[in-house]
Amino acid sequence: MKISTLKQRHLIAVVEDDPGLRELLQEELESAGYRVIAFETAELLLVQLDEQFPALIISDIRLPGMSGLELLGQLQQRNSQPPLILITAFGTVDQAVDALRQGADDFLTKPLDLEHLLVSVSRVLDYHQLRNEVEAYRRSVKAEQQGPGGIIGASRVMRQLYSEIEQIAAADGSVLILGESGTGKELVAQALHQLSQRRDGPFLAVNCAGIPSELLESEFFGHAAGAFTGAQKARAGLLKEADGGTLLLDEIGEMPLPLQAKLLRVLQEGTMRPVGSDQEVRVDVRILAATHQDLEQRVAGGEFRADLFYRLETFSLHVPPLRQRGDDIELLAEHFIDQLQQQQPKSVQGLSSAARDLLYAYRFPGNVRELQNAIERAYTFCDGEFIEPAHLPARLRQQEAQEVAAPVSAPAHWPSMQELQADYVRKVMVYTQGNKQQAARILGVTRRTLYRWLTNDDEH
Repeated sequence: MKISTLKQRHLIAVVEDDPGLRELLQEELESAGYRVIAFETAELLLVQLDEQFPALIISDIRLPGMSGLELLGQLQQRNSQPPLILITAFGTVDQAVDALRQGADDFLTKPLDLEHLLVSVSRVLDYHQLRNEVEAYRRSVKAEQQGPGGIIGASRVMRQLYSEIEQIAAADGSVLILGESGTGKELVAQALHQLSQRRDGPFLAVNCAGIPSELLESEFFGHAAGAFTGAQKARAGLLKEADGGTLLLDEIGEMPLPLQAKLLRVLQEGTMRPVGSDQEVRVDVRILAATHQDLEQRVAGGEFRADLFYRLETFSLHVPPLRQRGDDIELLAEHFIDQLQQQQPKSVQGLSSAARDLLYAYRFPGNVRELQNAIERAYTFCDGEFIEPAHLPARLRQQEAQEVAAPVSAPAHWPSMQELQADYVRKVMVYTQGNKQQAARILGVTRRTLYRWLTNDDEH
């Protein structure tokens, strides 16, 4: 039987305790162009796997010591599992079904039809090669959908953010990261650190709103031994612990004014004084600050120091809310499903079209964090292959019901159906950032119909 040059490079392992059959299989496979290694027992094969990894294993089920099915179980525990064809002289339909259900790629009975064996070998190798190519393609697509630091998203606003992150990461000044709660500001901070020259130094994150005000100064600047009651040992503080690296101050707007003045000194002079100490300590740390608040408004209200604000915003980044990220909603949902599949394997493959449309229609005030929680809930309650609207949190479905039940007030001008349609289409196009495929899906029409509507709207 002739095989391609590509297949000639495949290494096949044969596990057979019958010397005559083992030799026959080896000769037949080698004459077909494969490279072959043969073993009398499964245990001997497992010892060699780290040194010689075969593209395929052909094993008898009945072996001295470990059986072929037990070998299958051992292979499935490895990070990389070669395909397996099982052979037996005592084959039954039930046994074949059981072996295939457990994960074997094929099941052959003795006496072997050697032509059939070679066909099976070729088919199994082709299938796994194709599957590997598909997996490689999927990984490359996912890589294109990821930004620095593993941030998920391919929308125009996120690509702009990635570009700004890469530019700012190379500098060493402070960065103010702005965005609504749940948008992923800490991920942006981690990306800045990973792309910076400080990547080998520590990255620490602290929530300024999560530390009692009386402990904030000691937490940030450290303290000398005996500085206050209970301070039996000296403590370095977060700024010193992050020396040579990056410190993220989350919810910087909640930092008390007296502490803001001390932080400003660190930014300007690169020195700090621990609580209860009369010695200045030098620190080399990049400060990143994040907030969902309007700091300029807090400056105007006297709640935030203007000089610290201007110092922090040497560079500033705005993380867009999820509702402005278009198709990223679906990318993120699929990413969270993949993560859950790895943690809790289930038959869930993705979102149904109805569930997908519901996600696109919802505004997600809690942004990416809210989407992640919604997908986790839906995945938990989903028993089929696709997540349906019923699996999603009630608030997503209630919003749709509330919009339907909203009272109608009498406007000064009743628009025509054509005007309403044109206005609605324009809003959907703005929401999808001009993505006609996504807009057509939300509108429930074909792209050809959407193009016609847009053309008619332009003509009017």
